[in-house]
Amino acid sequence: MALLSELVEEARLSARALKDCGDGLFNPTVRLGVTGLSRAGKTVFITALVHGLTRGGRFPVFESLATGRIARARLAPQPDDDVPRFAYEEHLRTLVEERRWPNSTVDISELRLVIDYQRSNGAERTLTLDIVDYPGEWLLDLPLLNKTFEEWSAESLLLARAGPRAELARDFLAHLATLDPNAPENEQTTLIAAKLFTDYLSACRDDRFAMSLLPPGRFLMPGNLAGSPALTFAPLDVTEGGAPDGSLWAMMRRRFEAYKDVVVRPFFRDHFSRLDRQIVLVDALSAFNAGPEALHDLEAAMAGILDCFRIGRSTIFSSLFRPRVDRILFAATKADHLHHLSHDRLEEVLRRTVGQAVARSELAGAAVDVVALAAVRATKEALVQRGRDKLPSIIGTPAKGELANGEAFDGETEVATFPGDLPANLDGLFEGGAFRGLSTDAPDKADYRFLRFRPPRLVRNGAEEPALPHIRLDRALQFLIGDRLK
Repeated sequence: MALLSELVEEARLSARALKDCGDGLFNPTVRLGVTGLSRAGKTVFITALVHGLTRGGRFPVFESLATGRIARARLAPQPDDDVPRFAYEEHLRTLVEERRWPNSTVDISELRLVIDYQRSNGAERTLTLDIVDYPGEWLLDLPLLNKTFEEWSAESLLLARAGPRAELARDFLAHLATLDPNAPENEQTTLIAAKLFTDYLSACRDDRFAMSLLPPGRFLMPGNLAGSPALTFAPLDVTEGGAPDGSLWAMMRRRFEAYKDVVVRPFFRDHFSRLDRQIVLVDALSAFNAGPEALHDLEAAMAGILDCFRIGRSTIFSSLFRPRVDRILFAATKADHLHHLSHDRLEEVLRRTVGQAVARSELAGAAVDVVALAAVRATKEALVQRGRDKLPSIIGTPAKGELANGEAFDGETEVATFPGDLPANLDGLFEGGAFRGLSTDAPDKADYRFLRFRPPRLVRNGAEEPALPHIRLDRALQFLIGDRLK
């Protein structure tokens, strides 16, 4: 039965790919997936990308725009009527007028951008860019498709009992110890276990710990499935084998399978499997803030994310029957929170984090790159005199409530801060874990402490929309779609 289901699913994917490919023959289209784990900056990235293209922003590395071959870019109705539209205008207003960062992505959304351009040989062409925004936590659910409930339980409990997670999972683990998997199924017992497990996952995402590997993803962003049986289960201390009929074990297993059927498979079939290009945004600075455990957790999450992609060079055959992502960009966001002298090191941290997975992708024929960027730059750089030294510093407006050296910022005052340098030798970070973070020390004793800054104050020139300052957004665009605009 499982084999038959897989064959049916493959047939559906092939039929969808054939339709998309047929549409693309008359209207060349790139489906760009934009994802990242919570607070990585997905909404800001898409808003800045669309604003820069439609406004004609300053993107010197994005060759087709810098040389004037792009005549215009305009928004158009999105292709999928059952997917919410990305609220571009609202997010732009939040950034520019309110100087607030937009709310995090909690569901999938789309936006269609039509780009009129001139090829290098002078021919007039149009490229349709369909931008698909979805939470990175959903990516971490895809490996569940190949796991049994028992395998997932063992992996989840192994994580929950290790390192700083053990304390965060204390209440859930205490409740787990009282459960007999072979006991009769019980709705209230299941509800309590699911709530405690969700509370543990939520605690892991707190800034002090900044854990990344937290499936099932919908537990933290349930949407309209909140309270449904498909989201009401938890891992049990069980081994592979037959669960007695009518037992708690059988109930949890059934709901785990329902989660895959109701949540994971539809996302893979209807959205993920249709992507051509992908950018994965990574908030590495939050991991540095939290400490070495968070950095290693991020490394495991990135490996899991890359394993999800059908990676390889796109060909006519693969486009017809097995669509593949042929370009993936990993972007370390919030580069503006560091002086530019540390940007290369931030890129290297991310490259090390995804290193093994990137090697596999390149062997499969996919192009993979890593960049440190800020889709909207919130700071400026300066040299600040301190004694006889001039420290490379950044100037910006810390968000209200941010703390530094015992001082709480009001959200209005601009300050100069020295964010510190990332180490030139990264071996200690990845091998020894020899640095302190918020998960183990007070903020003033942590080796790295990166403040959150408000969006910049922009000056409007007449009726023209003000430009959004950025760091390497043009480099990201050149890698993701530059080859399709030649």
